[in-house]
Amino acid sequence: MRLIPLGLVLLALTGCSEKDLRQAYEIVSANVDEAPLTNAEVVAALKDSLSRGISKGAVSASAKDGYYGNPRLKIEFPTEVRKVEKALRKIGLGKDVDRFVMQLNRSAERAAIKSKPIFISAITSMTIRDAFDILNGADDAATQYLVRTTGDDLRKEFLPIVSDTLQQTSATRYYGDIVNKYNQLPLVDDVDPDLEAYATDRAIAGLFVLVADEEASIRANPAARTTDLLRRVFGSLD
Repeated sequence: MRLIPLGLVLLALTGCSEKDLRQAYEIVSANVDEAPLTNAEVVAALKDSLSRGISKGAVSASAKDGYYGNPRLKIEFPTEVRKVEKALRKIGLGKDVDRFVMQLNRSAERAAIKSKPIFISAITSMTIRDAFDILNGADDAATQYLVRTTGDDLRKEFLPIVSDTLQQTSATRYYGDIVNKYNQLPLVDDVDPDLEAYATDRAIAGLFVLVADEEASIRANPAARTTDLLRRVFGSLD
């Protein structure tokens, strides 16, 4: 079987769009045989599996109740103000608290789908060494790679999206009302944690939970390897 030169394949893999990534992946898939795994195959398979995980995670999280209806993702009251929640429920303001929690999760659901291109950009920068470290690493090695490489840049891009969606869903107003009511209670210390930073971190963490699920499935479940190249690369670990 005639193989496409490795340099050309790797050049294709440096594209910035998901479309380019898919095209490069198809080129490599068409040249799979029983020879030892090549650098291009490993990089293509891992980029493809991460791209699939990101896509599924973003779609799932952005659906109605994607966060609110999933106990693993649901964004609860900030830890620093759990005492606020308890105090307000005791004085009959439980509905205000419940409304805030729902709107907080709705903001994350609206923001989730917008995270996809940010993650895809991080995936395309993966090196050959990164790919082999991920292939031979822990069950969540690819997910941890994304956590490590996106970091502050991802939060910087995500924060204004979360901030905007919080405003759209009125969660910020609800939160301000709740905190103000608490701060007016006698004999309590005022609280005012950064809601936007908290919601951003929790929304991103929820996406990574879903990406990790997809990665673990591909690693452990042969049926989840939906292409020849994924079966070849991840099957080498079985």
